[in-house]
Amino acid sequence: MKILLLKPFNKSDHIQPSLGLGYLAQAIRKDHDVRILDCIKERIDADRLEGVLEEYSPDVLGMQCYTFDLGFVDAALKSAKAFNKKIVTVVGGPHPSAASAEMMDIFKDSLDFLFAGEAEIGFPRLLERLNSGVKDLTGVPGLVWREAGILRSNPKAVVEDLDLIPMPAWDLIRPETYPEAQHGAFFKQFPIAPIMITRGCPYPCTFCAGGVVSGKKIRRRSIATVLKELTYLNRERGIKEFHVIDDNFTMDMAYAKDFLRALKTLNLGMTWAVPNGVRMDALDNELLGLMKETGLYIISLGIESGSDRVLRDMKKSLTTAKIRECVKKINDAGIDVSGFFIVGFPGETEGSIKETIRLSLDLKLVRANFFTYLPFPGSESYEKLRSANKLQGIDWKNFYFMTASYTPEGLTRKKLKNLQRLAFTRFYLRPRIILYNLLSIQSFRHLAFLFKRLFRWFV
Repeated sequence: MKILLLKPFNKSDHIQPSLGLGYLAQAIRKDHDVRILDCIKERIDADRLEGVLEEYSPDVLGMQCYTFDLGFVDAALKSAKAFNKKIVTVVGGPHPSAASAEMMDIFKDSLDFLFAGEAEIGFPRLLERLNSGVKDLTGVPGLVWREAGILRSNPKAVVEDLDLIPMPAWDLIRPETYPEAQHGAFFKQFPIAPIMITRGCPYPCTFCAGGVVSGKKIRRRSIATVLKELTYLNRERGIKEFHVIDDNFTMDMAYAKDFLRALKTLNLGMTWAVPNGVRMDALDNELLGLMKETGLYIISLGIESGSDRVLRDMKKSLTTAKIRECVKKINDAGIDVSGFFIVGFPGETEGSIKETIRLSLDLKLVRANFFTYLPFPGSESYEKLRSANKLQGIDWKNFYFMTASYTPEGLTRKKLKNLQRLAFTRFYLRPRIILYNLLSIQSFRHLAFLFKRLFRWFV
């Protein structure tokens, strides 16, 4: 069959390859004709999608879906069915995994199948059954569908041995063609490719729903497999920098150290970063030294708040004192630090947000990002808000980190947005920060993407 895998178009301010679609494409390509289309990179909005369908005429349309993708996904599903009602439509990813029943109900006229959790096992099995005409779908892990009008769902399945998953279809993704608009905004070398080394997250942070896809158990790829992929990316695709997008790459510090020692022996000359962040309690001086020696130049940390009360509410298992200690330890190792902060978490006040701003200024950070809180389905904080009947005012059509789609009691959307602007302004309008970041700009095109990002976040 002809399979079209879409990364939806949205207002994202970073453009990077979809590893998830790359893994799925590799899992099915031996039996099917597969195409990956990054609608953000190619600027394919809902109005232009019909032309893609006419050109490729797929039998199956598969899409990844985050909560902020819902508008495009809705339009794309309707467009596919209008073009050819026989096109089989499938979605997967974080939002379908967290709200499968609701999504199947909302899109009941245009969505045929949904996957909750990882789909590398289930998706090939579904295609096998569709292709052969087998109607029994009970053996397809994670599948959600309707049968005679009744919603059915199969238990999720995770791949325990990650080495059994083939390397992503990099020749279909073509990471070397992506622009200078990566997750972390800045970089040392280009082109860049994201890479997954571990999956899973056991931590209980109340604002996060990461565990709904990959579960709470940490699984690791073998070091040899990861090094083989990095060697391929470097030598065959010209990749000069890689970004580890794991949630918990350093949780098993012994594994991380062994990996970095092996990476050092390859001498690939690649720089690297951890734009999704690492846990502060999973770093020691030996690990930091190995990170520095192997080309890591910046560590992102999920600091989240400058208020110890809010950190407790978030279940971060952190205090501001521990945060200060960790940032200093990384600074002493000669590695730059970028901080992630959340403003507008449920129960926050103007005072606690200003505590966060003060902490960001006190810490020796080179960059900071101040995200407005988003109530992600599947997170503990979302469930608390739903139970308390406090989700009515959310702007689901503008569900982005820069739009203040949710506001805690006592704050208006305008006030929260102004506090976010204040945080950015006070952090970045300092001579040291201005100079450092100006010197980090790599090209005129990179500068253009940074201005675009600045406009979206401030305006």
